[in-house]
Amino acid sequence: MQVSINVNGEQRTHEVEDRALLVQYLRDGCELTGTNIGCDTTSCGACTVLLDGESVKSCTVLAAQAEGHEVTTIEGLSDGEQLHPMQRAFQKNHGLQCGYCTPGMVMASVSLVEENPNPSEADVRSGLEGNLCRCTGYHNIVQAVLDAAQEKQGAAE
Repeated sequence: MQVSINVNGEQRTHEVEDRALLVQYLRDGCELTGTNIGCDTTSCGACTVLLDGESVKSCTVLAAQAEGHEVTTIEGLSDGEQLHPMQRAFQKNHGLQCGYCTPGMVMASVSLVEENPNPSEADVRSGLEGNLCRCTGYHNIVQAVLDAAQEKQGAAE
């Protein structure tokens, strides 16, 4: 079947199998490899992307279900060389180790701060429960999200 999806602001149309997952479409069809496949069971969150602005695990969405929708991947967050505030916060606060979970963690964090512009530490920890990191104790990730939220509030004032 043919699907047409707006990916990172660009309309993309590809032939896919009916059972193709969105993560496969992004990696294989669009050649956007920042969205990682970690578990194929929705447990890790490495494949998290934004679907119409909401974070979703792209291993749970068929490419056909995203037909006509807008998908943002980690590659679509930055504006050229200008990193997204959440990406800058992860960099500044050392919120990554090996980097495998980082794209999904950043995407989930962007959605979290959109939904809750002033999260507490407990809100961040709860909001990121579905994203696993095997390298850190989450402290720096939480600090990065809080930092980005604070920066966003400062920019809004």
